[in-house]
Amino acid sequence: MTSQMKKLSCTLFLFAFAITLFAQQPTMVKIFNGKDLTGWKAPANNIWWKAKRGCLCAQSSPEKTGSILWTVKQYQDFVFQTDFKMGGGVVDSGVFLRSENDQIQIGISGSLKRDMTASPYIPDLRYPVEAKGVKELLKPEGWNTLKIKAVGNTYTVWLNGVEVMRYTSEKMPAAGPIGLQLHPGNEMSICFRKVRVGVI
Repeated sequence: MTSQMKKLSCTLFLFAFAITLFAQQPTMVKIFNGKDLTGWKAPANNIWWKAKRGCLCAQSSPEKTGSILWTVKQYQDFVFQTDFKMGGGVVDSGVFLRSENDQIQIGISGSLKRDMTASPYIPDLRYPVEAKGVKELLKPEGWNTLKIKAVGNTYTVWLNGVEVMRYTSEKMPAAGPIGLQLHPGNEMSICFRKVRVGVI
């Protein structure tokens, strides 16, 4: 093979690789419009969730009741991404994946009493694995980016651009909505922005 043929072969390989990589990246679509809760199932007598200044914010009630805000749409394989900023109080929040069985924690674990951001919480197993390197990556008083890729019953999590956790769940349903949690029992607040989903 001549030098020119080698260069052409290498170029074609890189081009094919780039096309394949691009095809695997889903188109990310906003699921929060920055103005109201369109596209979300707000709980009855909603006193927890509000859209303000382009952010989706949750604030605990005086009775410290909890709430989950679910998407109207259901998803199978997807990439979910949001920025989040933890507010006052003991922040215990998270992202539910297709049901209440699988949750990616944001903030302090009520059972472990320490930060478990980006780790999976499953009611029967509690925290089967712990995300790596979160202490160095997490900005407790700033905006953070959480990315979750769910394919089948395996999900991968990135925090501020770094992969920190991968887990395969035995009881994860094949399809369902995505939920944002405001945990009961705490005085807390949290805000989300740039909330997006891409279907794989």
